[in-house]
Amino acid sequence: MRRWLVALALAGTTAAMMSGCLRQHGADGDLTDDWPAIPAPRLFMPATDSCLPRITAIVQAGTYETVDCARNHLAEAVHVGMFTGPGGNAGNRPEPGSDMLRTARAECDQRAREVLGGDWHSARLTLNIALPSTTAWLGGARWYRCDLSETDSIDNTRPVNRTGSLRGAMIGDSPLTHRCFDPKLIGDNLNYMAPVLCTEPHRAEFVGVYVERDMTWVQFTKADQQVHRRCMALIANFASVPNNSDLPYRAGSIFYPPSQREWEEGDRGVRCFLWSDDRKLTRSMRGAGPQGLPAI
Repeated sequence: MRRWLVALALAGTTAAMMSGCLRQHGADGDLTDDWPAIPAPRLFMPATDSCLPRITAIVQAGTYETVDCARNHLAEAVHVGMFTGPGGNAGNRPEPGSDMLRTARAECDQRAREVLGGDWHSARLTLNIALPSTTAWLGGARWYRCDLSETDSIDNTRPVNRTGSLRGAMIGDSPLTHRCFDPKLIGDNLNYMAPVLCTEPHRAEFVGVYVERDMTWVQFTKADQQVHRRCMALIANFASVPNNSDLPYRAGSIFYPPSQREWEEGDRGVRCFLWSDDRKLTRSMRGAGPQGLPAI
């Protein structure tokens, strides 16, 4: 009798629990509305203000890696921008020569100057743009990343390992900035520019960068005299001498243009150097005036 009463009591308890469960959740016959919504997939985007152990023109999410800037690294991501406007809806990833990539390059150039505190063309630095993979682009990725790297020299622009961020690296007396050089020639051809102190004998000095007008790469390769004249104007201003018919008797020019790839991406910065063919210099020609840089 007691067992039956216990069983009856348990059965009543179960019924109450079941009844309570139904009242608590208020089953409404809809089997789908109580499941949480599946979150929308998030597209991969690389980080800015981060340092990179390797340099790639295409960034893959599966192999993406950053390192502490205090450790050895080959590049520093100084900006991540977005392709916007009609071009941002394009089905194909932007190619060199496209307006989209040139616009991105201009943004990267400006952000690099802000980070460095100066024009990266004036130093042992190079600026590269990294893009999403084709698959990521087709999936909706529309970012581009601006990567700054230190290089070995004005002649060898391959990135080298460094430690420390490049933020503020061109403020003050930076060891990265181009100054004086002793050019090494093979016949009449420039082989390479050996950097030296401006107090040591030398024949060349960096005077600045000018932005060439918009033209094709082929047109630019045929514009040596135009480039020479633009550089000579920078030399005259740098040395505080008249830009007149005497200037070619004071100095010549050496210039380093962007690479073809950089040009087609939109870089038009040409690096100009004063060249002293007839005599060795033992001081900087900045502000030297006609007496410091006489016509010979």
